[in-house]
Amino acid sequence: MSESLNLWTLVMNASWLAKLVMFSLFAISVMSWVIIVQKWIILSDASKEMFNFEKRFWSGMDLSQLYRDGSSKQKTTAAIGMENLFRSGFKEFTRLRQQPGIDSDAVMEGAQRAMRVALAREERVLEKHLPILSTVASVSVYLGLFGTVWGIMNTFVSLSSQSQASIAVVAPGIADALLATEMGLFAAIPAAIAYNRYASKVDSIINSYLTFTDEFSSILHRQAHTRRVQE
Repeated sequence: MSESLNLWTLVMNASWLAKLVMFSLFAISVMSWVIIVQKWIILSDASKEMFNFEKRFWSGMDLSQLYRDGSSKQKTTAAIGMENLFRSGFKEFTRLRQQPGIDSDAVMEGAQRAMRVALAREERVLEKHLPILSTVASVSVYLGLFGTVWGIMNTFVSLSSQSQASIAVVAPGIADALLATEMGLFAAIPAAIAYNRYASKVDSIINSYLTFTDEFSSILHRQAHTRRVQE
């Protein structure tokens, strides 16, 4: 309890600029933790959805039935991730194939274009707010260092008005300065760890999406050209 009181006293006795730095670092830390939790939920849901959809897709289920199952599910929840890629590509493939006289290559081009658009949207969702974590990781350290330099500078300025220098005179200012460094590290380290972890996870998920897009395009390509041969 005494340590908490002393810590609070150090903050309250700090200069206005040091208080501003500490408050900014605290706010940045809270914001980064909110983003960290949100991204963990989003990426966990994306990974779970990808696993479940791949399991259904490669189970041998008819693609039209898989699409209809997704349509009924969309009445309550919107399709995300890999299922969104599938639905976008299959919907455009079916729509174009029903048009009389259209070339199979044109059908494939339209389906692939629809999947590319859906993929770009999924990438934006997965990468959203990641740059903020990167910025927090790099800026917080320098902001804390600025507060440290300012606190030490004020300490030496106050020493000039003292007839005798002692540890009792220097200690509060130095502690105040080091507190800013500590808060900067407290904000930067979790943000840096989360950014590296999430950036790697996003790359892994997007690569899985790209692989699925290529595999699904091959399936649609066979269907499109099989129908043309039969006709």
